[in-house]
Amino acid sequence: MQKEAMEETRQFSLRDEAAEARTVLRAVYQALQEKGYNPINQLVGYLLSGDPAYITNHKNARNQIRQLERDEILEELVRTYLVSK
Repeated sequence: MQKEAMEETRQFSLRDEAAEARTVLRAVYQALQEKGYNPINQLVGYLLSGDPAYITNHKNARNQIRQLERDEILEELVRTYLVSK
């Protein structure tokens, strides 16, 4: 029975991951703005260093962004930038 379960085709959606990354980025951006930070500078600092101290705890932003892999965030940013141009 386990072998049958392993042979089943599983489907996942990259769009779901992209939507989650987009939602988290927007929430983090807003939280940083509300605290008076420059959201772009803070997000770039976080993406380059991996140091979560760049992201405020306000509105649980730090925990939200840490749920995503940094490469997922970068993929979404590049995808959005290139598609919108």
